[in-house]
Amino acid sequence: MGTMVIFAIIAAVAIIYVLSGFKIIQQSETRVIERLGKYNRTLSSGINIIWPILDKARKVTVRYVVRDSRREVNVVVMKESDVIDLREQVYDFPEQNVITKDNVTTRINALLYFQITDPVKSVYEIDNLPNAIEKLTQTTLRNVIGELELDETLTSRDTINSKLRAVLDEATNKWGVKVNRVELQDITPPDTVRRAMEQQMQAERERRAQILKSEGEKQSTILKSEGDKQSQVNEAEAEKQAKILQAEGEAQAKLLQAEAEAKAKVLQAEAEAEAIRQVTEAIQSSKADPASYLLAVKYIDSLKEMVSGKDNKTVYVPYEATSVLGSLGSIKELLGQSGK
Repeated sequence: MGTMVIFAIIAAVAIIYVLSGFKIIQQSETRVIERLGKYNRTLSSGINIIWPILDKARKVTVRYVVRDSRREVNVVVMKESDVIDLREQVYDFPEQNVITKDNVTTRINALLYFQITDPVKSVYEIDNLPNAIEKLTQTTLRNVIGELELDETLTSRDTINSKLRAVLDEATNKWGVKVNRVELQDITPPDTVRRAMEQQMQAERERRAQILKSEGEKQSTILKSEGDKQSQVNEAEAEKQAKILQAEGEAQAKLLQAEAEAKAKVLQAEAEAEAIRQVTEAIQSSKADPASYLLAVKYIDSLKEMVSGKDNKTVYVPYEATSVLGSLGSIKELLGQSGK
């Protein structure tokens, strides 16, 4: 009976020993196995078999954030675990004071996204990986912010994030960690600086408003003067066009009048020529001298002009005119014959 109990105990121990050698690893997780204190292998996801007592998983420090329901705040908890998480992790670091280049103390809260790429290095190259990453991030953040002034810090988050990521990624590479990105969550300047910035912003807005108002008045004055100028130009142009049209009208009227006078003279000359022709024909038919007739007519016209003045009281007829006047009788006879 005692022998059976011993065998049963041995069998139970053997079963427990065998079962304890089976390790199931979840996806995106791993364990670093040491055999008698020396690194042996890294377990992959799925079922793995180890030698109990001889093989043992190396414990590492992990960082957790838990919610304190009484104080309504998040609390960071550090504990040891033999499971290494290979997924991308995020560390939300508490606010820390940093000094800018212009000696302004600012509180900054940063987020760090990283992933373990080499579990062996993360175990054997650094002790307490979460604490090392946190301290490295804080010191690097102080160095980067110390090279910038407050205004640059508030407006250059992308630049700060890029610098932090580059420095942290290079420093953590030997730890088997890949830093994917760094984000500045909050940047809180002191109250005095914040009030000064608000006053500066208000003054800047008032200055811009005054500038816009002045620009508006300036543009209004310019537009008004340009309108007056254009109005005067239009009036001068209209007056100029009116004078041009008037001058063209007067020139056209004079041209028409000259043409009319020329036509009248032509008609008069033609009439006189016709009259002379007819008189000449009549004289020739009566066998009279046409030259004497024409000379008598011209002489009569000259006498008419001589006696037409107001001061002409006495008219002297030269002796040579008697021969001309004598031709009047022949003209009378000519006219009498023509009247027949």
